[in-house]
Amino acid sequence: QVQLVESGGGLVQPGESLRLSCAASISMFSIYNTGWYRQAPGKQRELVASITSGGRTNYADSVKGRFSISRDNAKNTVYLQMNGLKPEEGAVYYCNLWGFGADFWGKGTLVTVSS
Repeated sequence: QVQLVESGGGLVQPGESLRLSCAASISMFSIYNTGWYRQAPGKQRELVASITSGGRTNYADSVKGRFSISRDNAKNTVYLQMNGLKPEEGAVYYCNLWGFGADFWGKGTLVTVSS
């Protein structure tokens, strides 16, 4: 059974940084695309950033220049470095892995941005 386990969430003040991690229990992790989504209360889940198996990245316009997605295939892990966090970016952040008919989600990690 494939599991995606997110970690690294927490409470930070506006302008601070967090690094999220998502560890995947799946063989051949490197062939899958991965991404981070977030969902705030009362809002739809939205794409934050993605990185393909080939390393191509894509970001939501609102996070370009502040967030960075990366992956370590040797560790079956995808990361999201978030700098300059804003209060409105507080949400549950979810990890997604997809490709070759697969589509897996983690249970999420809560990020709260508040002074």
